Amino acid sequence: MDLHIPDSEVELTAIRAQGPGGQNVNKVSSAIQLRFDVAASSLPGEVKSRWLQAPGNQLTPDGVLILKAQRYRTQDANRRDAWRRLYALLARYERPVKARKATRPTRASVVRRLHGKAIQSQRKADRSQRSD
Repeated sequence: MDLHIPDSEVELTAIRAQGPGGQNVNKVSSAIQLRFDVAASSLPGEVKSRWLQAPGNQLTPDGVLILKAQRYRTQDANRRDAWRRLYALLARYERPVKARKATRPTRASVVRRLHGKAIQSQRKADRSQRSD
């Protein structure tokens, strides 16, 4: 599935970048702030719901994504970077999450775990029985 986000659904604003840069950083608005309302977008419903319900999805409580692109010195390069990052996020939620298949530990791993626990238990028991 190759999704496209219309330009009309994305708000790009030029802002001043943070960090070092001398006098120029205080005068030139080279950073880009991208705002994308996921909840009100024209994305398919299942993609939208996956994005809105995902943990750590970088959205505001209203379902708006705010990206700040300030990696480059020019506004145009930062604008391209913001779009690239938006599409990278979209690709993450484009495909459904693969269901986890329940598995059981192997017998050997259970034996190793129990053996390690027995060694630790004996080590602690030896400490407590020592008398000076």
